Formats: sequence, C-alpha cells, structure tokens
Amino acid sequence: MAAQQTRQWPGVTPPISLTLPTESELVANDALMAELKRQNNFESSEETEKRKTTLQSIQKITSEFVKVVSKKKGLPQTAIDAAGGKIFTYGSYRLGVYGPGSDIDTLVVVPKHVSRDDFFEEFPLILERLAPPGAIEEMTPVPDAFVPIIKLEFSGISIDLIFARLAVPSVPLALNLKDKSLLRGLDERDLRSLNGTRVTDEILDLVPQQKTFRTALRGIKLWAQRRAIYANVMGFPGGVAWAMLVARVCQLYPQATGSVVIGKFFRIIGKWGWPQPVLLKPIEDGPLQVRVWNPRVYNGDRFHLMPIITPAYPSMCATHNITMSTKTIIVRELERGGDLVDKIFTGQLQWKELFSKHSFFTHDYKAYLSIIAASRTKDAQLVWSGLVESKVRLLVSNLETQGSIEVAHPFNKGFDRVHHCHNEEEVEAVIHGNLNYQAANIKTETTDVVKDPIRNAAAQGNGDDMPMPNGDSETTSNGEDKHTIYTTTYYVGIELVKDGTKRLDISYQTREFRDICLGWQNYKRELNSLNVVYTRNYDLPVDVFDSGEIRPSKPKKKVARKAEPAAVKRSYEVSEIELLSLPAFIVRRPIMQWAALIDESDALRRRLPDRKMG
Repeated sequence: MAAQQTRQWPGVTPPISLTLPTESELVANDALMAELKRQNNFESSEETEKRKTTLQSIQKITSEFVKVVSKKKGLPQTAIDAAGGKIFTYGSYRLGVYGPGSDIDTLVVVPKHVSRDDFFEEFPLILERLAPPGAIEEMTPVPDAFVPIIKLEFSGISIDLIFARLAVPSVPLALNLKDKSLLRGLDERDLRSLNGTRVTDEILDLVPQQKTFRTALRGIKLWAQRRAIYANVMGFPGGVAWAMLVARVCQLYPQATGSVVIGKFFRIIGKWGWPQPVLLKPIEDGPLQVRVWNPRVYNGDRFHLMPIITPAYPSMCATHNITMSTKTIIVRELERGGDLVDKIFTGQLQWKELFSKHSFFTHDYKAYLSIIAASRTKDAQLVWSGLVESKVRLLVSNLETQGSIEVAHPFNKGFDRVHHCHNEEEVEAVIHGNLNYQAANIKTETTDVVKDPIRNAAAQGNGDDMPMPNGDSETTSNGEDKHTIYTTTYYVGIELVKDGTKRLDISYQTREFRDICLGWQNYKRELNSLNVVYTRNYDLPVDVFDSGEIRPSKPKKKVARKAEPAAVKRSYEVSEIELLSLPAFIVRRPIMQWAALIDESDALRRRLPDRKMG
C-alpha cells in the first residue's frame, strides 16, 4: 500500500481513488465484457492475424517504395540502402479497440528526399506490383484532402494510408516519433499527418492500465455510436476525443475495472465544469513557431465550449466543432447513461440497456429540417455532399440564435439515395425531397457505411481545394430516357423553447446557409442543388427507420366545439409549427433566378398569417 501512495500516477491532478476492485465490481466487469462480445465488438483471432500480415506487407511495400524513389533521384547505393521507411498505426487499431470491419489508420514515414508527389505517383504502382494477386480490391488516392490519403482494400481489410516526410536522410525501423525535434523543418501537412500517431501513443502512455482503458473505451465508443453522438464533423466528439475523456477518468481511478471507469465516466464528464479543458498532461512548449491551444493568447480558443486537448505537442482542441445544441445533447446523454449504469450496478438493468439505439427519428422531435444535397453525377455528388456536410454545423449554430429554438440537433450521418427521373419536373420533385422516383433496386445507405474518402475529405473542411468533377448528366443505358439524380439528406431535429411561440422565422438562418454553400468556388449549378425542407415527424421517409421501429403517426385532428366563440384565439400545438421561411432553397437550375425566387417567397410570406406551412 505504501508503494501505491508514493507511485507517480499520470495526470494533471492526483487520483481520486486508489481502491482495488470489489468482487461485485469484477462480476460487473465480466458481464460488460460478455455484452461487448454479444454486440460483436471483438473480431476473431484469425482476423487479427490477418491484419498483422497485411501490415507486414505494407511495411515491405513502403521500404521498396523508398528504394525506388531513392534510385530515381540518383542517390548512391549506400544512401539507398540506409534510406529505410517505416509505417506507424494510429486510431482505433493502435489504441486496441478495433472490431470487425474496422479500418487500419496507417502512417507512411519517409526520409527528406521522398516527396508527397512521389507518394501519390509511385506508391500505388508499387502496391499493385508487390501485393498478392487480387489483394488490392479497391484504391482511391485523395491528394487534395486536408490530410492527403490513399484509401484501399487490401485482402479484405480497409487501409487508410497517409504520408509524412521527415527532415532526416533515413528512417530506420527503430525510429520513434515521440521526439519533438523530428518536427523541425516540416510543413503543415506533414505535421498534421504525424499528429495522429503521436497523440495515440501519448494517450496509451498516459493511462495507468491499458487493458482497463481499452475495455472502458470499447464500451463508451459503442454507447456513443448507438446514441448518434459520435461525429466530429457534425459537432460531436470523434474517436480521439472520446478516447481522451476515457483516459482522463482512468487517471482518476487507476486501480478500477473497466466497468467502474464507465460508471465514473458518466458522472465525472457529465458534471464537468466546462469550458474548463480536459487535459491528460500539462500543455508543453516546443521547438516550432506553431499555434498551441491557449485561450489566453488566441481569442478563438476562448469560444470552445467543451475543450478536450490533445496531449502531444503541438496541443490542439479536438472538439472545436461542438455547438451549444450538440453540447446540450451530449450532456443529456451523459446524464441518461449515468442513470442507466447506476441501475446496472444495482442489478436493476443489464449492460445491453446502455447500448440501446437512439430515438432521434422515432421519438425525440416533432419537427425536422431536411437538408437535401443533390447532383446529376455520382462523382460530383461525393464532393458536393461532403461540402454541404461540412457546413451543417454552421446552420445549427445560426438556428441557435433563433429565440424560439431550444435545440437544433443534427443527426450524425447522412442518407444517400439514387433516383431515376423521366423529366425535369420529376427532377425538381426529387431535389425537394420527393422519394416517388427513388431507384427500387438501389438501397439507401448512410454516409458512415459508405465511408467514401473523397466525400470525407470534403466534409473535413478541405472542399475549397477539391475540384468539382466534370461530366454530363447521367442517363440510364436500358434504352429509356431517364435522368439519374443522387441525393444525400442530412436531418436536424428542432426542439422549441417550452411555453414559447410555435411560430418560427428561420429564413435568415437558412438563407445564410445557402449563401455559404452556393458561394463555394467550385460549385456548378448545372450539376448541384441544395434544398432545406421542413419535415414533420410523421412525414419522415421509411428508410430512416430500422426494422421493427414504430414510425410517428399523424395526430388526429381535434373536432372543434360548435359553441366555441369565434373570438377565442386558437393555440398551436408543438406538432403544428408555423414555419416562416422559404419552403426550399433551389440553387441548381439556371432558369430559376434568385431574385424571382426571393420575390415569390416574400409574396408567400405576406400571405402566411392565415396559413400554416408543412
């Protein structure tokens, strides 16, 4: 016990408790592990070995890649032999919380004479040449991404390859990226690429027991995904942020089991004194003239609502996208999770209750905004929908300024649909949300399942550097004159202030959102469109619900009493919101001029006092 008292535990504060687990806590941890396995959270040992073999192949290909480039640049043989090249992993695989179908985030580190252009020109060719026959099932280079990436399927395993060049003549296999001096002389893209591995390694070094951390993180990650609060782009914490939160609780309870850490997690993080930052260690200075998170110096850092700060130099806020609404949702979910875990530990509930699915579409809201991004070609839609997705949180922030709105809750993924139209009238209906022309043989997919690297790159804020693919509108090849329209719809649930007005004017907020998207320099009105459509809960499409879920039904109209005086003013129900905004924003068709559209909308607005809009 004396040794425990004198041991230096990681963290910016001492532990809250060093108590060893009780028998009941061990039993609860076993039950948690059993439930995680039932939820298919672990992959088989054979699949894990397959991952290791795949990474060994990628390492060999990396070494060959560096040699090929070194020879082309005329280096002497001794320098070629010593040039090296090494891969590092980061993200869920490096943290040890991957499951069936998880990507392997992989960093390729090379010496100074190998450029990023070399990576995108030579690496795919060497991959194709050295990989086993048929191993490369798919490969998509995205050199214009915020963090340039090559996404590929290698022997059935999804690999995300990013690149970093160090200002050193060789990269031996023994190289460790923890040395801050290795960051000297690097450009911003190389620094961003290195950041993932450096942060992941720091997190693992800063938790008292990695096994406990991994168990707890698996549980919290599954909970956050099921509750639809796992998406950095949409204003929720991403994987790294959730990992840092779990790591902080592990520091406070270094002897606890994973199940206890989960229970403490909900209460500690749920009651956290935001905007006090979550830190795993003190913020460090370093050798570079780069920005390090510091609200005393940088005004923008003062507006971070739930700052979770990365431990590796240069420290950054991993949650700068969180808005007032998404913070409210996160805090509510933390409170709910804490109440459930309390009952789990007293035997009133089982762990599966914690991992139940969200009720965003089935119960939470009576009014939604459907944000419909559409394009006439598939390639154009990938870029356009990603660009629109990256701006949804800006719409949410603007909606929060409307006094009647308590919460504007963005769903954490979009819905991809394909439609076949015979004429422009049907196209017009589709881009306004009509699903009558949806292709029957093509299933609706969510953006988290598709995981397209081009869309992800645009969604992560790099749309300005991504060109809109050229191409003619697509028509079917079966002899029929049909236009194929691709749509991606994002949903925002609207919660009104209690006892407030049920009459909303969000025309300014939606118009500004339209202007931002339409103002994108690569927008093409002959290819792309954007509509914001008000949708009642009972009008939501069938494909947003899972099998067995009960769709909201349209409320029955109340029969008016004959004796009711005409002078009595009728109050609005929450489900009968009078929406004062443009019914939709049309930004595609050149024949639809904006002035005419706004004039029409103004005329419509003048007629609204005696009319409800749906």
